[in-house]
Amino acid sequence: MDENLKTTISNICREYGNDRTRLMDVALSVQERYGCVSDDAMDVIASALRTHRVEVASLVSFYSFIKDKPNGRIVIRLCNSIIDRMQGMGHVAEVFQRELGIRMGGHTADGKIGLEWTSCIGMPDQAPAALVDDVVCTRLSTDTAKQIVEDLRQHMDPKRLVKKLGDGNNAHDLVQAMVENNIRLGGPAILAPMKAGEALTNALGMSPAEVIRNVKNARLRGRGGAGFPAGMKWEFTRAGASGRRFIVCNADEGEPGTFKDRVILTEYPDNVFEGMTIGGYAIGAAEGILYLRGEYSYLRAFLESVLAARRSRGLLGKSVCGKTGFDFDIRIQMGAGAYICGEETALLSSCEGERGDPKTRPPFPAQKGYLACPTAVNNVETYCCAARILERGAAWFAGLGSERSAGTKLLSISGDLRRPGVYEVPLGIKLQDVLKLAGAEDAIAVQIGGAAGQMVGPADFSRLICFDDLATGGSIMVFGPGRDLLEAVDAFMEFFVHESCGYCTPCRAGNVLLRQGLQKIRHGKGEPLDLVYLKELGETIKIASRCGLGQTAANPVLTSLEKFRSVYEGRVTPAPDGLQPEFDLAAAVAEASKIAGRKSVHLTE
Repeated sequence: MDENLKTTISNICREYGNDRTRLMDVALSVQERYGCVSDDAMDVIASALRTHRVEVASLVSFYSFIKDKPNGRIVIRLCNSIIDRMQGMGHVAEVFQRELGIRMGGHTADGKIGLEWTSCIGMPDQAPAALVDDVVCTRLSTDTAKQIVEDLRQHMDPKRLVKKLGDGNNAHDLVQAMVENNIRLGGPAILAPMKAGEALTNALGMSPAEVIRNVKNARLRGRGGAGFPAGMKWEFTRAGASGRRFIVCNADEGEPGTFKDRVILTEYPDNVFEGMTIGGYAIGAAEGILYLRGEYSYLRAFLESVLAARRSRGLLGKSVCGKTGFDFDIRIQMGAGAYICGEETALLSSCEGERGDPKTRPPFPAQKGYLACPTAVNNVETYCCAARILERGAAWFAGLGSERSAGTKLLSISGDLRRPGVYEVPLGIKLQDVLKLAGAEDAIAVQIGGAAGQMVGPADFSRLICFDDLATGGSIMVFGPGRDLLEAVDAFMEFFVHESCGYCTPCRAGNVLLRQGLQKIRHGKGEPLDLVYLKELGETIKIASRCGLGQTAANPVLTSLEKFRSVYEGRVTPAPDGLQPEFDLAAAVAEASKIAGRKSVHLTE
């Protein structure tokens, strides 16, 4: 083994206190240094962290952005979400492959540049987009793809691909990204400035129980999609076992079509950290973790600077805001390309240096979460709302939105429309009004809540966006005239097949079968009974799967089958001879015929 490698990796492990629970950070640091976590590196890590090598290998094999072998000194990851495909990513990918002389998943002969697909990177409002290492490249075209290859061959510096900076903090010295915020409609609760420390000072003037009561009276429900009352979650966590407690912010917005948290983290990170600190005070925590998706690593240095500034102002650290006995700080935990880590227990597994495998519930995180301690997990938008409640008051927040869904909602809107971007709207707004705001009046279908949500048609456009009707974590994808809706459904199922953690059979195998059935219909080989099969299989997957991913993975098929049944029926044909139209007898017996040296007697001329 190379002694320099051994020394360097041992030093990396030492930086994290040789702490087994920081294995994720160690692996990411080694990956950054060497382009992969090799077999030798795994041996050193396992020894330094006093763990089994198989556990290191298990983590490395789980995350898309961590490799055991290098795939180029620079890796170009093209986003293959349905929105990117609609905007021409297929043609862009062809140019990258031609100019590099490689296929997807490979690297150039000199080992300098690798090319691969990746799932949604949070840029559908400026698609097609890609990650070149950690650098985001937006609004790609066949011309820009060719130019990127030429530029990389000249200087091998992804940062120099950024020729024009985006708006707001995208142009900050620590960000320097071409990303655009595309804030189309601001609002009073989330996309609005707040004086750092004001809401926190108000909270510290109350007892923790009073803070929780304010959040409950404001009727704040989690903005991640499930809609669980935030105040109740905090109350359960505070009532958990004595000892350490944790506040965790889920900034792993991997749901296709969602990018609102990206905008909040870019322009209003103080509001997020303020909300986390208030939550820490409310539940009795001294430690907070922001779990940042790997695709947003370009924001990390900027976010670290915001945390440092808050520490210098006494808004984090010892005796926060002079409150004796309240010590609280926040660290950033990076993800590495795993959609399943958006599920709160899988996220906690990742924070603990494990594969992002969901945990069996109960116990719930409020009882036994990070490091088996009571933990409150909320998303970026929820913490913003919590801070605003403590700044403006519970009654003010409860007065926004509708009777049963208080506050505003941040929507990420993309697809076939004139004004893609982020919109802050009051909960209870009609979908048709949202489509009008975004310039999507001619939509034939809308996917609400991302791939895990539901597909609706014009008959449902008068319904309300709220927790009790059209619930959404924020993603709205619009499909205009001429789009093949089954292509979109197939793309969503491809996503779920790829992103399943593989733990339980209904999700691991069921989604593969569901997609195969869908493709059979797409290819014109389906028959009416296949529609029954899809429905029954989808419902079985929902009921039998272990976590939220499996329980929602069949939604693309089930909801489109319900709302757009005529689309399916137009693609199936009864089999008059009773034979399965997709079964190719010649292909099935080809290998046997080759071995026997003669044509099968079952085949006719």
